[in-house]
Amino acid sequence: MKLKICTLLMICVAAAIAADNPAGKKAKPAPNKVQEVTIPAGAVEVEPYTYRYTDAQGKKWIYRKTPFGISRAEDKTADDLKAEDAKKEESARLIDATTAVEDGDTIRFERSGPFGVAKWQRKKAQLNEVEHAVWDRELQKRAVRENATNAAKD
Repeated sequence: MKLKICTLLMICVAAAIAADNPAGKKAKPAPNKVQEVTIPAGAVEVEPYTYRYTDAQGKKWIYRKTPFGISRAEDKTADDLKAEDAKKEESARLIDATTAVEDGDTIRFERSGPFGVAKWQRKKAQLNEVEHAVWDRELQKRAVRENATNAAKD
């Protein structure tokens, strides 16, 4: 009985939809509008085929004329690049100073600091970038040791 009611309901819904959209007039899909990059009017040419521009939000851009069209890239100053390098160096230092040990579905981390050893643990699914890099390094070390012991047995 329930099957008959569901079937009847589906037929009614299909008929109502068909009545709203006549078969002769199908909805045309909207054409993909790709926004083409153009050099803004206020851009300043700094080299041949290279322009600098600052938008309304204060973001700096570099526009270049290439054989394939105009390309746009964010203009990063030397200070921005130095800040990125400093962040990478700090991250590398933290990775080198940290050790990790697996404890079931969690990983225990230890890092020596100016006030002693810092210890914490995280679930494997909740690792941040540094913790993930430390754990990957520990897994690689484990694999190298296992390969060495397997090679010694053979």
